[in-house]
Amino acid sequence: MNSFIYIITDRNRNCLHTGMCTDLLKTLDFYSQMPNLFFDSAQRLNRLVYFEEFTNEEMAMLRFKSVSTFNRAQKEKMIRSVNPDWVDLTIGLRFETNAAVQQLQKRRAIRPAMSKQRNYVNA
Repeated sequence: MNSFIYIITDRNRNCLHTGMCTDLLKTLDFYSQMPNLFFDSAQRLNRLVYFEEFTNEEMAMLRFKSVSTFNRAQKEKMIRSVNPDWVDLTIGLRFETNAAVQQLQKRRAIRPAMSKQRNYVNA
């Protein structure tokens, strides 16, 4: 199962929170549904500015521990290397996930038709 490490921030970029999860979209939804659970209302974390995907949970944990020890300047440098304008990456991530789901549904729709054709050929 894939694991993610991520950095999420508030609208003013005051707080940089590093986290680790297995389902990034579900985690982001949790942050939006419970905005004041971890932080006060002034530090509402709602912008995903950086993430990395790992296929191995142990590697993700090592990277998470490493990134968690970074100071703010190091985290900013890491974010700016891939996201110089600090754009919220959630929109693109949702689009990419929806496109993958639609493609999977199309494949499933095609497969029954192919199996029917094979039955006629074999008969």
